[in-house]
Amino acid sequence: MKYLRSLSLNSQGILCLVSAVVFLSASDSIIKWLSPIYALHEIMLFRSLFAMLLVFVIIHLEGGLKTLKTRRPLLHFLRGSLLVLANMFFFLGLATLAFAETVALFFVAPLFICILSQPVLGEKVGAMRWLVILVGFGGVLIMLRPGAEVFTLTSLLPILAALCYALMQMLTRKLGMQEKAGTLTFYIQFAFIVISSVIGLSIGDGRYNNIDNPTFDFLLRPWTVPVPADFALLAICGLIVAIGGYLLSQAYRLGQASVVSPFEYTSLPFALILGYYLWGDWPDWISIAGSGFIIFSGFLIVYIENRDNRRGLNRLPHKEY
Repeated sequence: MKYLRSLSLNSQGILCLVSAVVFLSASDSIIKWLSPIYALHEIMLFRSLFAMLLVFVIIHLEGGLKTLKTRRPLLHFLRGSLLVLANMFFFLGLATLAFAETVALFFVAPLFICILSQPVLGEKVGAMRWLVILVGFGGVLIMLRPGAEVFTLTSLLPILAALCYALMQMLTRKLGMQEKAGTLTFYIQFAFIVISSVIGLSIGDGRYNNIDNPTFDFLLRPWTVPVPADFALLAICGLIVAIGGYLLSQAYRLGQASVVSPFEYTSLPFALILGYYLWGDWPDWISIAGSGFIIFSGFLIVYIENRDNRRGLNRLPHKEY
């Protein structure tokens, strides 16, 4: 602990972010592992219930329930709802796509934020940013290969997740929230619990599960009682996503976004390793090339933001759970 305090704030932020990536990659892999058995909204509900237990511990350490008081509870819930949609699209894609491919396609979120910053926030998007956006979406086209036999509509799900995530970030910037990390995490998990419960009560009996498609099956299959081993995995998933989400918030509270945000891309090698060892997935060279374009454009966005905006505010997102 003494050694950690001796590090610069940026170094502490980077350490928190890389640690968060490890936890959140593990959480994603657990969900993908359980996806052939349980409904998505059932997994999300159990995950958030267990996560909330740890969130309450964090809230207690940060000052107690009084820290949850906010003047904009509905906007918090709307923000959380957009994140729920982003997670649902991401995990529906993750259920059938390769781990690394899903993660790489989600990294178009910074490009969507650039595109939306002009109509939503009134910020100017210069020629350099538009060029970077074109490079990034060129990588998306390479990965998707529209018109080829390997293309499926499921491949669009991580991109829809990125779009919902970008909209959530727009709302975050409009709110200009200054709450503690535990407070933000609480409202996110609260939104997950409410929406997952409503979906479960509406379609959790499986009566709409009549489409022969693994993605729809993951969304519409009936709830089943988890066996003890899977229940333990759901508990672990909830706890590590709470830890990962908190570390992610702390990373951006401690370090400058322009310094810390590039380390989010460490999730891609983790996804490659987990995908290969757990499912034998390894992307072909075309997917790797497309991923390279997306990641390169992301780093260019980081460079432009660091150059043009040195006041501590950055357009780049960080993934929340």
